[in-house]
Amino acid sequence: MNRFRALIAAFAVLYCAAAAANPLRIGIAAEPYPPFTIKQSNGQWSGFEVELVRKLCQRLKQSCQIAEVSWDGIIPALNSKKIDVIFNSMSITPEREKVIAFSLPYYYTASEFVGPKGQKAVLSPAGLKGKTLGVQSATTNANFLKKYYGAGSVIRYYNTQDELNADLVAGRVDLMLLDALAASDFLGGKDGAGLESKGLAPKDPLFGPGIGAGLRKADVALKQQFDQAILQLRADGSFDAIQKKYFKVNISPDAK
Repeated sequence: MNRFRALIAAFAVLYCAAAAANPLRIGIAAEPYPPFTIKQSNGQWSGFEVELVRKLCQRLKQSCQIAEVSWDGIIPALNSKKIDVIFNSMSITPEREKVIAFSLPYYYTASEFVGPKGQKAVLSPAGLKGKTLGVQSATTNANFLKKYYGAGSVIRYYNTQDELNADLVAGRVDLMLLDALAASDFLGGKDGAGLESKGLAPKDPLFGPGIGAGLRKADVALKQQFDQAILQLRADGSFDAIQKKYFKVNISPDAK
């Protein structure tokens, strides 16, 4: 029995050493996406998703490091093994599931239209005909606008949310569509003072069942580990403790 315990202990030491020597590279877009990913003045990352993925890595007993990647190249970076996991508000959609695997959803939020205060907006395709709508490229919001509003509205695509925010403030677009939680964070800041919510986009299959961690299809064991860790954090209250630091509403997939 003592030999067996010693063998188990030795394997545990080797596993921990391997985890430390080969950290999981967690891919996030180099462009900050508050309050999910925030880059501090010292170059360190913080925010809801950064804190959550670090907690998941602790649960997995796995060393992890944040790796910055451009948003429009984040899936190719995963499949070419430049990163190991995407943890960056990526919606689970059938189109993306053709090329990568996803963990269970770890949060869900609606999409929201934002525009200048005092200007009435009818959010139907007919109501926004002729309007210029802004959206971050390579997102489910972009797919939604293209499908339902592309025929009658001018749609401008942006590489980063910050660029889109700036153009809305400057009046170069009439409305923008973005994640409702990111919208709340933006509207609560000084740059959003002259803007307001115009309403939520309707639920649509294009938005998918929620946000999940993106993984390579071949990494079946890693997906199972992430799924289990996500369920554990939701069950033991760790997820709630983290989300309450950033949001006033429950963004758990169970609450949608």
